[in-house]
Amino acid sequence: MLNEFWATAPTSYKVLVFTAMGLIAAGIAINIAGNTAQNQGLVTASLPVIGLGLILHLVGFGYRGRQVRKTLRK
Repeated sequence: MLNEFWATAPTSYKVLVFTAMGLIAAGIAINIAGNTAQNQGLVTASLPVIGLGLILHLVGFGYRGRQVRKTLRK
């Protein structure tokens, strides 16, 4: 069961993980673009995007842990 979690994971978990990864990647891309253009406003604007991605990633950890605990209790 634990080895095949991604195959049996709910769609909501997969959406959460991909959204988190997308936000982190977008934030890093915005940060690189801002640093390349020496635009401090763009660099600062990228930080909340990265932060939101990290928060969603942590929520995904909690969601996965809850699902695993529920499955192990059965």
